[in-house]
Amino acid sequence: MTKENSKLVSPYGGKLVDLMVTGEERQELIEKSNRLPSIQISARSLNDLELLATGAFSPIDRFMGKADYERVLTEMRTTDGTLFPIPITLPVDESDLPSWSEQITLSDARNNTLAVMRIEEVYHYDPQREARLVLGTTDTRHPLISEMVRWGKVYVSGELKMIDLPKYYDFAELRRTPAQVRASLDKMSNANVVAFQTRNPMHRIHEELTKRAAEDVDGSLLIHPVVGMTKPGDVDHYTRVRVYRSLIENYYDNNRTLLSLLPLAMRMAGPREALWHAIIRRNFGANYFIIGRDHAGPGKDSHGRPFYGPYEAQMMLTQYGEEIGVQPVEFKTLVYLADDERYEEQDKVPEDARIFSISGTEVREDYLAKGKTLPEWFTRVETADILQEMYPPRHKQGFCVWFTGLSGSGKSTTAEILTSLLLESGKQVTVLDGDVVRTHLSKGLGFSPEDRDTNILRIGFVAGEIARHGGTVICAAISPYRATRNEARKMVGEDRFIEIFVDTPIEVCESRDVKGLYARARRGQITGFTGVDDPYEAPTDPEITLYTVKTTPEENARKIIDFLEGQGHLQPDGTNNNIKEPEEEAAISAS
Repeated sequence: MTKENSKLVSPYGGKLVDLMVTGEERQELIEKSNRLPSIQISARSLNDLELLATGAFSPIDRFMGKADYERVLTEMRTTDGTLFPIPITLPVDESDLPSWSEQITLSDARNNTLAVMRIEEVYHYDPQREARLVLGTTDTRHPLISEMVRWGKVYVSGELKMIDLPKYYDFAELRRTPAQVRASLDKMSNANVVAFQTRNPMHRIHEELTKRAAEDVDGSLLIHPVVGMTKPGDVDHYTRVRVYRSLIENYYDNNRTLLSLLPLAMRMAGPREALWHAIIRRNFGANYFIIGRDHAGPGKDSHGRPFYGPYEAQMMLTQYGEEIGVQPVEFKTLVYLADDERYEEQDKVPEDARIFSISGTEVREDYLAKGKTLPEWFTRVETADILQEMYPPRHKQGFCVWFTGLSGSGKSTTAEILTSLLLESGKQVTVLDGDVVRTHLSKGLGFSPEDRDTNILRIGFVAGEIARHGGTVICAAISPYRATRNEARKMVGEDRFIEIFVDTPIEVCESRDVKGLYARARRGQITGFTGVDDPYEAPTDPEITLYTVKTTPEENARKIIDFLEGQGHLQPDGTNNNIKEPEEEAAISAS
């Protein structure tokens, strides 16, 4: 079916942007790119670049210039009045920009050249202001904010010409551009298409919901999971896509259902992001969009409160649905009628009906974390098998205990006792002291704020890799800056990161200082000393706070053991069989 007689909704703005160059122009551009300065862009910018090039962000055809950026921040519109709620920008370090060329190449982490960009605008931005306007918060527990402070300090904009799209080797047959998705949907001959956004595994309730949505709109169904950057700690996309593919192959009508992957870098921006997701899905051919409670919400803030209200996203999409040409489909609450063996909307359930339901928390805490098989009424056998294979019981999973506090607060002493208790419980722990970390992991770094951040992020990266592969990690680092600790939390994963704040008054820390470091800092012989002339930002919502003045290190260590047992990381009887080799586990102590 040609574009002219397609039944699908038109792309947002009237036509799909296409930045790909072909034929002789492409060959000439490749030859020219070899002589141009190159900038290596981040994984987030790489996702954005791909979706710009293929038209998923239509009518946006470049990383935004300052005028568009400013108006999107304040009004959710570009300078020509087009509704667009999320700024699409390319942050770079100003020092990386060439002084002798008006063009640069954009490359990935492996230095593969992907695009040529003409530098037309370079402008500074305020990450705090952007976060406040787009995300509605400056709380560093928001996963994007702790990342933004490490972006390049300027944004760059200009004409883009795409030479190659990023190369993927996983699920290649499911990675389709907007034009390819539209072609597949056209073959289904339905004018209406309802899209389903997900970054989580799908269970029976999602299956039922999506099937009903397609029936309600009398159209096709686009299962469109995000496989770019999502919320730290989310189930990895390899596991999720195996689940999606199994469900589509076995339980959906393939004549009206299409599974396609979206390499989107989520912002976790709640209501604004819901609107953005709907615009993106219009470019893929959908005119209906399923939206649930707390869509694109990042969880809870530093005070334990949700960043966004449960229905704010639904209200925003309802408000602008007609303008963007995508109508919301409410994510209705369904429950399982045990006697009828079917799902029903909660408000239609008979009074005397026997109902079953499991929350997302119960799935994680009461089933997966304990190694219990999910019931067939809740999830398909194929899904349960995949999840159990990839997520063993919590006591066999890795975790990180991250001590933070002033020098002399008692972090290392408590960590040493905790290490012994973990060894006693069956966990294998290898201790790396601060000197070893500074020698092998952070050689050459000083104690400037930037170097301290780099040191902590390196520890966070190693801790995340160890925990991801089932290891036990203890990190006892001053880690004075809140945003950097939150970035380390992201690297490890929310469910595996236990932040321990050793809250010891500075005068007590000074009295314990046998090396005289505090005294030297007071005399000005040492500069940039945490707690004296460099700030320490205490955690606002740590998992555990320890006090060391009237509590012994052993009592504090046992308090942590009790917490780990309560969370399922350790078995109370001390039987914690660990199948990992000792070298895969570490306790990292660094200043």
